[in-house]
Amino acid sequence: MTESTDLGPEDRKIVTLARSARARNGVPEGAAVRDETGRTYVAGTVQLESLKLSALQTAVAMAVASGATSLEAAAVVSEAQTPSDEDRAAVRDLGGPETPVLLAGPDGALRVSVTAG
Repeated sequence: MTESTDLGPEDRKIVTLARSARARNGVPEGAAVRDETGRTYVAGTVQLESLKLSALQTAVAMAVASGATSLEAAAVVSEAQTPSDEDRAAVRDLGGPETPVLLAGPDGALRVSVTAG
């Protein structure tokens, strides 16, 4: 396990934002993505009767809806041990296969860093 302090400041920022979204909203996951201009988009899990999105899917959708054309990085805070295939696919669709996807536990400690590809 790698501590989030081993990350660069911009990656630590999106992990912190994702962790805050999870805690603030009381949802299973929080996520944040950084677009090609450095803007960040933060989201939590969406659990409606008619719509279910992971936090990372929601953050990617927010970036797209705001005009982002690419992603530099993505982070999700969850109890999971690895990012889901669906989450990685959403990041890959906007950011490409080499986009880093950071997964941290609820304590903010980085569990794994993978690429979207």
